[in-house]
Amino acid sequence: MANRANKPRPIRKPIMNKEVSEFEPCWDLLRSSLVDIHTKNASRLSFEQLYRASYKIVLRKKGDLLYKRVKIFEMEWFRDHIMPVITGLVSNNLVSTALVQPSGSSAHERRETGERFLRGIRDSWSDHNMSMNMIADVLMYLDRTYTAEYKKPSIFATTIGLFRDNILRNTLGSAVQDLGEPFVIFDILNAVVLDLINMERDGDNIDRNLLRNITTMLESLYETDDELEKQKLYLTVFEPRFLESSRAFYRNECERLLRESDTSTWLRHTRRRLEEEHDRCGTTISHLTAEKIAAVIDAELIVAKLDDFLGMEGVGLKNMIDNDRVEDLAIVYNLVSRVDKTKMPLKNALQRRVMDLGVEVEKTLRETDFSNPPANVAADGDDGGDKPKAQTLTAAAQQTAAAIKWVDDVLRLKDKFDDLCVTCFNKDLVLQSAVTKSFSEFINLFKMSSEYVSLFIDDNLKRGNKGRSDAEIEVVLDKAIVLLRYLGDRDMFERYYQKHLARRLLHGKSEIETEKELARRMRAEMGNHFTHKFDGMFKDMEISKDLSDNYRDHIRNLGDADSKQVDLSIHVLTSNNWPPEATRSSQDEGSKGKGKGDCIFPPEIKRLQDSFFKYYLRDRSGRVLTWVPSAGSADIKCVFPKVPGKETGPLSKERRYELNVPTYGMVVLMLFNDLADGETLSFEEIQAKTNMPTADLVRSLASLSIAPKARVLLKEPATKNIKPTDKFGFNPQFVSKAIKIKAPTLNGVSKVEGEEERKETEQKNNQTRQHVVDAAIVRTMKQRKNLSHIQLTTEIITQLSSRFKPDIGMIKRRIEDLLVREYLERTEGDSTVYRYLA
Repeated sequence: MANRANKPRPIRKPIMNKEVSEFEPCWDLLRSSLVDIHTKNASRLSFEQLYRASYKIVLRKKGDLLYKRVKIFEMEWFRDHIMPVITGLVSNNLVSTALVQPSGSSAHERRETGERFLRGIRDSWSDHNMSMNMIADVLMYLDRTYTAEYKKPSIFATTIGLFRDNILRNTLGSAVQDLGEPFVIFDILNAVVLDLINMERDGDNIDRNLLRNITTMLESLYETDDELEKQKLYLTVFEPRFLESSRAFYRNECERLLRESDTSTWLRHTRRRLEEEHDRCGTTISHLTAEKIAAVIDAELIVAKLDDFLGMEGVGLKNMIDNDRVEDLAIVYNLVSRVDKTKMPLKNALQRRVMDLGVEVEKTLRETDFSNPPANVAADGDDGGDKPKAQTLTAAAQQTAAAIKWVDDVLRLKDKFDDLCVTCFNKDLVLQSAVTKSFSEFINLFKMSSEYVSLFIDDNLKRGNKGRSDAEIEVVLDKAIVLLRYLGDRDMFERYYQKHLARRLLHGKSEIETEKELARRMRAEMGNHFTHKFDGMFKDMEISKDLSDNYRDHIRNLGDADSKQVDLSIHVLTSNNWPPEATRSSQDEGSKGKGKGDCIFPPEIKRLQDSFFKYYLRDRSGRVLTWVPSAGSADIKCVFPKVPGKETGPLSKERRYELNVPTYGMVVLMLFNDLADGETLSFEEIQAKTNMPTADLVRSLASLSIAPKARVLLKEPATKNIKPTDKFGFNPQFVSKAIKIKAPTLNGVSKVEGEEERKETEQKNNQTRQHVVDAAIVRTMKQRKNLSHIQLTTEIITQLSSRFKPDIGMIKRRIEDLLVREYLERTEGDSTVYRYLA
């Protein structure tokens, strides 16, 4: 045991740190592989071996040291291998060209120098990005454990961000000493890219793919290694400078266009710029900027000088509308819609133009000579025989022609703007409403608009449906409703339309089915109250037709048919449905002239009247019928004997004609049946025998003795005016090629009212309005019981706005009248509040 105790022990090896001894070989292996990756010799590397090396290091708790060593290695690599290359690209010429751009530098020189610099940056980035992806794969276990545990950026984010810190943010040192301000490579890169984009805007060709590589690089880099989406270098650095540069570029371009170009050029140029920038965002820079650069163009190329371009004299919006430049107007609509959802500039411009053109329509109307009839318009009653020569229109006929022209011009103007709304403005409701409002305003500023619209409808419906297709009839009906929508004083239109409708119905001037269809559309548009009188008129016409047929049957059943029996077709009119002009009796008419009392009818007609009255009152006791000769017509069979001494020609034989005349004309002609050849009757004798109103007698005699077409009477002297001293006799030498002849109805057609007539119509309409306002007030107060003056006035205006715009003064006067008549009373303590009295 002693010997063993004295035996010397072997020297122990120093204790080594096993973790440290394993890190360095593994790091050396990894470092060598990093060099091979950067030098593109990675094909001989073993991914498994490298992964095990990083795995061992992390497993030995040396992940932090590995993280730092990789970062240091990459920084050194940038310093020793990449920066020298980049520095070589950053020449004084590049710096001065990109950052200063002296006036002597050409676009070609700037493009060549800039693209060479960008290619160097792109290549360095491409190599670095590829290398960092491979290194991240090798150090995958480091990211899974160490970076995740300590919440550090991934090794890829850290190493890829080194390009930002060591390249883009690298100061240029002596290269920028002469510029007086510190610049980094990123400043040069931005300046070069923006300069190239401006070159392309000016028409130069650039390497778009190169710029796309650069912007993609900027989208891949972030302000920090945390890689927040909103902190991309593209968004934080490049995009603001791009937008500011673009803003300055387009501001200057807009000023130049305003000085040198016209509106059409500006429109197309702006549209092209929008398309170019949209394309640029898809191919050159980033889609992230598409909306922002579009907003820059909107602000600088559209909004900034919009009013100036649209208002250009001779080439602006006014010229486009007047000359139907639909393509330009479509571009205007698209551009304005981009910058203003209300389209206010375009809306205001359209409204002003509609009003101006409406005023021009009225001005043209005043300056047009209507004394000669249009070439395509034939005289009334042109049913056959010789066509009368064009004669100068009377004052009334000229006014009627003016009315038709005014409405035609308004409709053409409406069609023009309707077409623009469809073809140019995409049926925009805002613009359509604005145009409609302007049309309504200028139409209602014209004081005769209601009468003119009614005359237009009258003129179209009197032409009938013969020769017209269903589509053409539909167009007429649609135009009538369109015009009606614009009218403010629809009660005035109703008054005029009722008068014109009565004349058409009583004289058979239109198709009854077309009339009913138009009334149906008016009812749908305005309500039953608007057409209830029209419906009553149609009903009277239907009942009258049945009544006439039944009366004829009654006469035939009596037996002993008279060969000289007069055939009767009668219209029994309900006075409440028809206008006063249609139901005015001869006694009423006679009060205005020399005739007093009823018209004296021939005995044959008197017997017929008595027979019909007896038949009519058989089943209708208590009814009162009044004969209205001014509204009827008669077909008279005339026989003209052979003229003695005439052996050849029409006068050598008996001539028979069927003459259509007004009822008054028939009364006059029947007087000449009992006269001997060569006898005459004076004007006063005819009036004494007929008791006709002077005005109607003058018209009847003029149509029968002056108008060549139906001159069955001779007048002495042969002048064109009817005087009380004139004498009239049978014209035995009357000849006509037509068998059926229609005597011209002088002043019997629908015509524009004169000033006195219009004042009378307005006075009657105002009286009717007073009753309508009274009824509305009573109806409202009966329902509401108590209302303040303001509330009642507002309610009445709202209720009656579909018929007419009540005058505030009228409403106030009607309230006062109802207070006096004790329909209303003021409440105690507050005189502005009314109470309804039952």
